[in-house]
Amino acid sequence: MATCRNYADCVKTLLVLLTFVFLVPYRGFAQRPQQSIYVGGMGGVATLSGDGSAIVTPSSASTSLFDPDNGGAADIFAGVHLFEYVSFQADYVYNRNNAVVVSTSVEPNEMNFFRQPESITQNAFLANVLVYFRRRDSRIRPYLAEGGGAVLLHSRLSGKATVGGIVVLPPSTSDHASIALRTSVGLDLRLFGPWYFRYSFGETITRNMLGDQVVPTQHRIPKNFQSLFGIYVRF
Repeated sequence: MATCRNYADCVKTLLVLLTFVFLVPYRGFAQRPQQSIYVGGMGGVATLSGDGSAIVTPSSASTSLFDPDNGGAADIFAGVHLFEYVSFQADYVYNRNNAVVVSTSVEPNEMNFFRQPESITQNAFLANVLVYFRRRDSRIRPYLAEGGGAVLLHSRLSGKATVGGIVVLPPSTSDHASIALRTSVGLDLRLFGPWYFRYSFGETITRNMLGDQVVPTQHRIPKNFQSLFGIYVRF
């Protein structure tokens, strides 16, 4: 999976990759067999990246931690096999993860902290370019996909918070939206007739939509890793 030092670098990387896909002439683009449309669905596991931040001075210290659990994920997609080695695809991806947010600050004669469990739901709407490494009539076809779109994130309090001292808790519910960049690899396996099995491992990155809710704030780029498998049918 691609890695970036910050959100702007990720956007630049995606633009370079898409430019390469669309502008570099090679035989796969010159060959245009009959176009075919496909639709399908996948399910699997979503893993969110954690985060943490710390500020330490001679007289005080503060830390924050975002600790997520694995959750379920689902992907509904439709696409068109436009070229011999290239397809275009639209996805709706859903995943839900539980997480724990912890914040602690210590000063002379004073300690403040909280621990708050949250449920995080993400709805992603994505457009992708799939580049295959074998011909369309091959039984097994590995591919690389690059794309982007938008993610809607909803978080809510999922249990009792533990509080000590004087603190400002994150809101019990919150909604955020972000541009999303997605990279995935996978393979298609022809089963019988127009039916295919698909496996995909993808990474979706967004801006940090929850980092501003804790003190000290967190700035690392959040990543959503998804391991999915399912089927699709070609028309």
